[in-house]
Amino acid sequence: MYTFTKDCLIGVPEIDEEHKKLFELITNIDTALKSNESPIASAMLLINELKQYAVSHFSHEEAYMERINDPELKRQKKEHAAFVKKINSYSYADVSDESAKAIILELLEYLSKWLMGHILGSDILIGQFHKVEKPAIPVFDDSFKTGIPLIDEEHKTLFDIIGKVHKTLQTELVHDKFDAIMDILDELKEYTSVHFADEENYMRKIGYEGLARQEILHQHFIDKLNELDLNDVDENQEAYLYDFLDFLQNWLINHILKVDKLIC
Repeated sequence: MYTFTKDCLIGVPEIDEEHKKLFELITNIDTALKSNESPIASAMLLINELKQYAVSHFSHEEAYMERINDPELKRQKKEHAAFVKKINSYSYADVSDESAKAIILELLEYLSKWLMGHILGSDILIGQFHKVEKPAIPVFDDSFKTGIPLIDEEHKTLFDIIGKVHKTLQTELVHDKFDAIMDILDELKEYTSVHFADEENYMRKIGYEGLARQEILHQHFIDKLNELDLNDVDENQEAYLYDFLDFLQNWLINHILKVDKLIC
């Protein structure tokens, strides 16, 4: 199971406290399963408590984002709804204690991974986005360097690819502009997968203790990339793409500065 550590702090005290409580509830469920007295019944009671607390937390978090006019609110609501749907999809009715324990362990694995990925991949960006019609093209400079040549060079390439999307989006004369942009985003997906694999191999080689969390965050970002589908956008594709670009570069910048620079 994953635990709440200082790198999970997003800087909003009330949200940080509720995140800590969610991790505590997951740990308590795991502990209950290992107890000698009614482990399944105890775990199920705690899962119900977790469900209620998660819904309450999401409501508080969304209200906070609404107060600060965070443009990521819509995306966050979608992730929260997916979490609630997932946790409600598990059923322990009419199964043996052994089967119920297996189901609960699977749920705990999902919950801990989801929570870690969501906090470090989405919640850590709360308040970091500034809604602009055309976000500035990100520039890789010394402030983003980790001191690891391969990783720094690949980060620079990711910045360059995102820059190509910006430039194509801002060029009025490009024929089939959106097709060209999707081609570049496909390039970004491919290169991101290569980069994450290289980065994870490096961390594995040096025995980096934060590897498991990095793997979760990398998958979280890839999932975000795979969500992009212009066919689902009925109107104003350009505004949608600028919003998506804003997310990509903010995620990348925060991930490098707050997570990758800790690699050693």
